[in-house]
Amino acid sequence: MRIHLALVLPALLAVQAPAHAAHRMTMHQRFEQANTTHDGHLTMDQAKLGMKSVARHFDAIDKDHKGYVTEADIHAYYKGLRAARHHAADAASTAKS
Repeated sequence: MRIHLALVLPALLAVQAPAHAAHRMTMHQRFEQANTTHDGHLTMDQAKLGMKSVARHFDAIDKDHKGYVTEADIHAYYKGLRAARHHAADAASTAKS
């Protein structure tokens, strides 16, 4: 029996493709999935399981030391990071001029 690789290969690739490759979750979807209590408050334990990047920066995101972060807190944190990077890039380009 002769198996044609061209017929088998697509099926093998479909089985081995990671689930996230087909569908990237939005930040909101990841937050909803990680927030197992569905209260809008993501604890450190929930972040460790579902949003590892948030867990790594949890203390910086939780500026008020509430013990949880909200989706708005996460957005504000990353917006601040982007602004700081933009400001640093502007300062670097001005220094080169």
